[in-house]
Amino acid sequence: MSGAHDLQPPANRELRLTVVESMKAVDATAWDLCANPKPEPSGSCDSTSSALDAVPDEDRTYNPFVSHAFLSALEESKSVGRRTGWQPQHVLARTSDGDLVAAAPCYAKTHSRGEYVFDHGWADAYERAGGSYYPKLQVAVPFTPATGRRLLVRAGAQSPAVARALASGLIEICKICEVSGVHVTFATEEEFRLLGELGYLQRTDQQFHWDNQGFASFDDFLAALTARKRKTIRRERHDALANGISVHWLTGSDLTEEIWDAFFQFYMETGSRKWGRPYLTRPFYSLVGETLRDRIVLIMAKRAGRWIAGAINFLGSHALFGRHWGAIEHHPFLHFELCYYQAIDYAIAHKVPRVEAGAQGEHKIARGYMPATTYSAHYIADPGLRRAIADYLQRERAYVAAAGAELATLAPFRKNLDAEPE
Repeated sequence: MSGAHDLQPPANRELRLTVVESMKAVDATAWDLCANPKPEPSGSCDSTSSALDAVPDEDRTYNPFVSHAFLSALEESKSVGRRTGWQPQHVLARTSDGDLVAAAPCYAKTHSRGEYVFDHGWADAYERAGGSYYPKLQVAVPFTPATGRRLLVRAGAQSPAVARALASGLIEICKICEVSGVHVTFATEEEFRLLGELGYLQRTDQQFHWDNQGFASFDDFLAALTARKRKTIRRERHDALANGISVHWLTGSDLTEEIWDAFFQFYMETGSRKWGRPYLTRPFYSLVGETLRDRIVLIMAKRAGRWIAGAINFLGSHALFGRHWGAIEHHPFLHFELCYYQAIDYAIAHKVPRVEAGAQGEHKIARGYMPATTYSAHYIADPGLRRAIADYLQRERAYVAAAGAELATLAPFRKNLDAEPE
């Protein structure tokens, strides 16, 4: 699928689209100027509080998952590649003088695994009707259900026009390569609306996020909850650590190969039971542990002198992103402690505005994580399939909106903070 394609110039500037099969073909600095056009001040996680305080709200855009380092680690570790069914086909947009002004992390997919926006039913129906759903193009961060920009446009006066040209160019690539469609998943709401204007079908879903309302401590957060929810959470936290378990936050130079060996064992143990075949390879952790070490928060549990469980988080400028966890010993509520409560503790201590705890999980509501809408957009090449999916998505969007409104009524927070004593 590699090649170059001319686009209608946006705002009288010629753009040329190319498709590359490796992040190695893209200069890291040029990519990151598109991916994170207003990066925050550098520093370790220990300085996150002051760094975030120094950056205006509108500039808090750093997302580790679209960085050159993260996407390269997936490729170099062979977590993605032709043999995995995630063949990199990254789309680059350059001006006539060769400057990279936009990019999209894109993959040719031969299956629908590892996406967290489920289209297996669409694929099955199309195959039964005699069509070929695969390959398809997936504009996404593999195995990462975290919202972020997918049309990575370098900051500048022509950014909206360039984003529109890039999105239109993806459709042209889809037609030229004769694939079934383009799927842009976990996009921002702004991208969702733009893609809808260009003929992409719009899809919504639900996640559960914790918002930091300026809490001074975990107890301050608990004070905002109803008495019954406070009691439940305190009991769960006590029981999780009752067997002599200690919890440790590891980041930066703490992330040794020995630590990654332990965490990978947890990942394989739990991932094999949950997914059948875990997606990430052991070298991936070494690579991101080197290039993004100050953006990783590993929450690890130890008992009787050995590591027994852990949860990995990535730190953006606006959120702590919980990714996956694993354990070789199973203790009551340890999953909640490492993945939810410790993440809240960390966010409060470092003044991180939000915790995004990954896909699914209505049980998170009782722990203070509230429903948040996620967005994806889908260009479907076949007119018949497109009509059928459009009809389905119209009903699905209405259901997601209604379900979100209903779930919000289950919020554990006190309705009148003065009416109920601590």
